[in-house]
Amino acid sequence: MILRVLFFGRLKDIVGMAEDSFFAPEGCNLRDVYANYAEKFPRLGEFRQSVAGAVNQEYSSWDQKLRAGDEVAFLPPVSGGAAAGFENIIKIVRKKIAADEIVASLKAPEDGALAVFEGIVRNHCAGKKVLHLEYEAYDSMALAKMRAIGDAMEKTFAVDRIAIVHRLGRMEIGETSVLVAVSSAHRAAAFDACRYAIDTLKKTVPIWKKEFFADGAVWSEGEKIAAEAFSPESTSSS
Repeated sequence: MILRVLFFGRLKDIVGMAEDSFFAPEGCNLRDVYANYAEKFPRLGEFRQSVAGAVNQEYSSWDQKLRAGDEVAFLPPVSGGAAAGFENIIKIVRKKIAADEIVASLKAPEDGALAVFEGIVRNHCAGKKVLHLEYEAYDSMALAKMRAIGDAMEKTFAVDRIAIVHRLGRMEIGETSVLVAVSSAHRAAAFDACRYAIDTLKKTVPIWKKEFFADGAVWSEGEKIAAEAFSPESTSSS
């Protein structure tokens, strides 16, 4: 059977391709596929414990059996409904994030609070000068996970409007890479929901950061992807 296999971040660099067609025997699982590529590209073995696997855009266990036509993705550590008349802003973009415009669109007379988080490209990392960054993503899966975060926010917190926007591609120092904004009647719900959103995005959404220095570029170590998102309760209490 034939599988579509996707690689991201440093894994893509190691194998030298973003996508491959893999001829797999019947009954093979996710672990078997990764092991096959690790045999051809030994450096993959170094990252096995921190890599997450996905099948058809859903995080999966390494024992999951595969079927012909499945889309398999190997993911290195990463870097909803709405109030009446308003559609939550949840998207991935490749141009500058219009933060002021998005934040203004969330304000409404019934709200008494608006919490905003902006992730900004900084000019240093580990004592070295950063020239610029590049972000890449497993786009369709990343967007689905961002929407799931929005759904969880609405079910758990008393919020009215939500914006979660992440930018991909090259970014210069001082530019916004990710924006989370939440409106609500009271500040506690807005603060808690905003923190839950960015913490969960950083842990579960397949987006990777590459940092460029004068002497080369490296993929940010980030965190190991969690197959399950943080529960809102555990995040808000941390």
